[in-house]
Amino acid sequence: MTFVDLKTDSLAFGLHGAAIAVAEVQSGTALPRALAQVFHTTNATREARGAIQDIAYRSLRLYGLTGSLLPLLADKPPHPPLLDALISCALALLAEEEPGYDTFTVVNQAVDAAAADHTIAHAKGAVNAMLRRFLREKDALLPQAKKTPQGTWNYPTWWIDRLREAYPTQWQSILTVGNTPPPLTLRVNQRKITTTDYLALLMQHDMVATQIGPVAIRLQKPVPVTQIPGFADGLVSVQDAAAQLAVPLLDVQNGMRVLDACAAPGGKTGHLLESFDVDLTALDHDTQRLVRVSENLERLGLTAKLVTGDARYGKSAHTTEGHNWWDGQLFDRILADVQCTASGIVRRHPDIRWLRRKTDTVQLAALSARILDNLWQMLAPGGKMLFVTCSVWPQESELQAVAFAARNNAIRLHAPGQLLPTDARDADHDGLFYALFEKARVSGS
Repeated sequence: MTFVDLKTDSLAFGLHGAAIAVAEVQSGTALPRALAQVFHTTNATREARGAIQDIAYRSLRLYGLTGSLLPLLADKPPHPPLLDALISCALALLAEEEPGYDTFTVVNQAVDAAAADHTIAHAKGAVNAMLRRFLREKDALLPQAKKTPQGTWNYPTWWIDRLREAYPTQWQSILTVGNTPPPLTLRVNQRKITTTDYLALLMQHDMVATQIGPVAIRLQKPVPVTQIPGFADGLVSVQDAAAQLAVPLLDVQNGMRVLDACAAPGGKTGHLLESFDVDLTALDHDTQRLVRVSENLERLGLTAKLVTGDARYGKSAHTTEGHNWWDGQLFDRILADVQCTASGIVRRHPDIRWLRRKTDTVQLAALSARILDNLWQMLAPGGKMLFVTCSVWPQESELQAVAFAARNNAIRLHAPGQLLPTDARDADHDGLFYALFEKARVSGS
């Protein structure tokens, strides 16, 4: 990663940092991890980090459009990848319907960012020429770039085709919402403050909010977590409204033995412990991800048994690490938030659409099926298991639920099924799926 001598409060610094992150996404790295690497290796201030993150997210939400513009502006693709990413980030700022930056400032600062990096300094003239040409010919270039589905919708073509097939009357709305910044929704910790009292606290800080669920509050204007009143003290957590449905659906009662499988980063773990006094095991295959669960619980003032293990196994004849994490005691409730393509949360993670491949759905659905079948063996008779996925692909959601019930003679209870973010004006939830199953009691019990 190249260090550049730019003022940290300059747009050039923000563009360069965002370009590094976007180039990492191009190579297969998730955007949060890419941004973390940028922040770790630069002297970015908190404000500069915010600018880098904002530009990177904007760029990936318009990546289909900028990718369609590049061939119209240059005879050959910009190289190396960092140059491609820098131009894409600048174009994203210039192509917005309501640009948040002065257009000529964007051009000048993009040129400065290129000039400051020895790996792409040779191309600063090309950066200047391409961006200025876009400004001159914007009205003609944008319609031309939008002739392709990818340029119009800012998703891979295969993604658009699959969504159209699955939701013939809703696919356009789903794509549109996926290109909008998500709302900032909070979950109020009822062990520390009531929802009414927290709304009053927000008013004291001149922050406008709306209650959209029993403990769910949507802020009118998103802010960094450091600016959320009481966040550091565990009064609230950031959690999508759809994700907050999990705990009520699971029908937990005090004193139960509960498993939160695939628990990291711990949002639902915290919600469970805020709501009930239970014997809770939080399982995840990645020890480092469990650190985040631990940190979240510490902030909330809660505790759980954190276990590193593979949810496909439990008690195994093999000695492979992670296979023998289960103690053999059945659970009364299991929350199975299984791995998936995350196609339902692309407005929060716009990099997902560019990282996923068409074949990922089949592979992840097969993995999830193994996890669900294994966890079912750990559920007590009369117990309930909630299958959750943040995917909008039927192969990972409804079709998976139907097949699971048939394989295991599971009793399917009422649950919302597939939630779709289809209204940009009031899209309070992501594209999650819920299916609730009950295990039949032993005959004669």
